Amino acid sequence: MAHLSNIDGLEMEGKLPEVRLATTPLKVVSPFEPSGDQPQAIEKLARGVEEGLRYQTLLGVTGSGKTFTMAKTIEAVQKPTLVMAPNKTLAAQLASELKEFFPNNSVVYFVSYYDYYQPEAYVPSSDTFIEKDASINEEVEKLRHAATSALLSRRDCIVVASVSCIYGIGSPMDYAGMAVFVDKQKEMDRDDVIHELIDIQYDRNDYELKRGTFRVRGDNLDVFPPYADNPLRIEFWGDEIERIAEVDNVTGEVVNEFEALPIWPASHYVATRPKMDRALGTIRDELRERLQQFKEEGKLLEAQRLEMRTNYD
Repeated sequence: MAHLSNIDGLEMEGKLPEVRLATTPLKVVSPFEPSGDQPQAIEKLARGVEEGLRYQTLLGVTGSGKTFTMAKTIEAVQKPTLVMAPNKTLAAQLASELKEFFPNNSVVYFVSYYDYYQPEAYVPSSDTFIEKDASINEEVEKLRHAATSALLSRRDCIVVASVSCIYGIGSPMDYAGMAVFVDKQKEMDRDDVIHELIDIQYDRNDYELKRGTFRVRGDNLDVFPPYADNPLRIEFWGDEIERIAEVDNVTGEVVNEFEALPIWPASHYVATRPKMDRALGTIRDELRERLQQFKEEGKLLEAQRLEMRTNYD
């Protein structure tokens, strides 16, 4: 399933247009040209998108070139595209094929990062608590962040995802609006940048620089975004930024330099302070209601457990 849409609605407070990267058009690179029924299918699908049709269905037997047809449709429409597959395996296959068709564009992969997940459970009759257990695949988590970063930074983006992408991962407005924008042309205090990184859930680690952390060495601030293969080094001179560079994670050599750059949050679940305060107030109100209900029903053990767990979280 491919969904073609416009992401201009994600622009917030005039920040995103400043860092919108220059991108090449979505262009299929292939020695083959559409044939048979494919040309008319591409034309009809593209026209349907432009006319705002909510649903269209492309029919075809296995091996009839449906993926190629959709790739040419994406090329014709020239919009960021979401391709959804039923599971991770099919999503990975589609991502691989689309990367071959669009070698000069951004084709990214967005699926659940859990290799294993067991939700927490509580059995009141025996006062048994089963703790939540999960195993997170760090490489898949990096790909998720890379997908989000690409979608917010460039227009020639194709996101291939499993159906789990429909579940909420926080507000795109908060994610984009809380990004830290470093710019050599603007005065920026190093300590202010550090506090902003902490606000978007980066951890300070001066001993081991890994994804989602930063370290401080004199006037240098090293940040390892969760979506990157290499960390960024920001060199300060007072309130001025002398250099913004991508450095090799092993050798420390400069790989690339930038004039300005957004640093996206370390988690998809960032939220502004006013929104967090409102959420905490709502949780406390609901907790009081549920505790009163349990006590009226004589379920004192359940009430104690709920209060303890909610306050701990």
